[in-house]
Amino acid sequence: MSSHTATESSQRSELERRTIRKISLKLMPFLTFGYFIAHVDRNNVGIASLQMNDAIGLTSTIFGLGSSLFFLAYVLLEVPSNIMLAKVGARLWIARILITWGIIATAMAFVIGPFSFTAMRILLGAAEAGFFPGIILYLTYWFPPRYRARNMALFSIAIPLSNVLGSIIGGLLLRLSMFGLDGWQWLFIIEGLPAVILGVMAFKVLPNGPTDAKWLSDEERVWLTTAMSEQEQTLEETRSHTSFWTLFTNGRIMLLALVYTSTAAISQGLSLWQPQIIKSFGLTDSQVGLINAIPFAVAAILMYLWGKLSDRRSERVLMTLVPTIVAAISLAFVPNASTIVVFVIVICGVLVGTYAAKGPFWSLSSEWLSRKEAVAGIAIINSIGSLAAFGNNILIGFINDRAGSFALSMVPLMVLAISSVALLIIGSRRYSTSV
Repeated sequence: MSSHTATESSQRSELERRTIRKISLKLMPFLTFGYFIAHVDRNNVGIASLQMNDAIGLTSTIFGLGSSLFFLAYVLLEVPSNIMLAKVGARLWIARILITWGIIATAMAFVIGPFSFTAMRILLGAAEAGFFPGIILYLTYWFPPRYRARNMALFSIAIPLSNVLGSIIGGLLLRLSMFGLDGWQWLFIIEGLPAVILGVMAFKVLPNGPTDAKWLSDEERVWLTTAMSEQEQTLEETRSHTSFWTLFTNGRIMLLALVYTSTAAISQGLSLWQPQIIKSFGLTDSQVGLINAIPFAVAAILMYLWGKLSDRRSERVLMTLVPTIVAAISLAFVPNASTIVVFVIVICGVLVGTYAAKGPFWSLSSEWLSRKEAVAGIAIINSIGSLAAFGNNILIGFINDRAGSFALSMVPLMVLAISSVALLIIGSRRYSTSV
């Protein structure tokens, strides 16, 4: 290689590093914090339930049903929301989502019984619909494939982190009692308002795409546009055009969706029910908040490291498969966790496996789908995962009311994890060579 060619290659490499670093610093903190708040507002009913269920008369079955109807509304509007994001632009649509869900999350403080609780959870799901798949789609506008697992893991790390901080802060907020409002009500108010503030900020912070990013130089913008165009051209050469409705019969999308059911159901199920399971060991509300945070903290750290390793190896299938197997094995031990120490150790295994799989999985999804397929395809995948969470949360409440055992209610999650492993193995043999 001549010195001139080597110099050009070095300059291109430095341009790439500089561009990716700038995009990461400009976008990822805001997007990650937004998703953090989304999961705080979605899952804080788990901590609130320690007081709220008795205060407004919710049984485990009613709590599970009402909480889970969030996902039904979320699913029904998720695909249309992603299509709207693509049409009107990320800035406007993400801001709309943030503001509306923030208002509704705050209003959760004023539910008075099963009916109002259920109605507000449905409205919250409708308001938040499309945020996660919208951001996953948005990230494909900015990051070439080799950078996606770590950034999707960084974005998704908001899920376990929301449970870490949300559990600790929520446990402390339950102690509040002033102006005629109890602790669970202050929890909803204080944790709901940040979404409204972020929604207003989104109008200034988020560009619709690289061409609108004034903080990119012309040279950086050209490099990024070229890199993304080359990727899309490669994908489109292997894909025929499909209409929106035929995406529901797309084998890749349906298989990815079924694989994702275990990850969605486990993460949402434990976020919702884990505080009550820990409470059953005879702990105070504050102790529940602190102990509930431990498994999610461990999962958050390993999730990001696993995503970086996936990018370094350019490996998606195996890096999704291994942690899913870990989650399935760990779930098998939950019924035997008779002490709080053993329970926390076992749940650490479940959550590490579940969350570590997220970054490689969403990178795999974006690599198996073309840009046209991804607009609705990612939303379809997430919607079917949310349906699994919907059904599973109802099942957990039903099993606990009938059998009096939260541990037994974890068995369906283990079955889902085993199914995801089998389906991913089948899918990798069929589809990996076609992308």
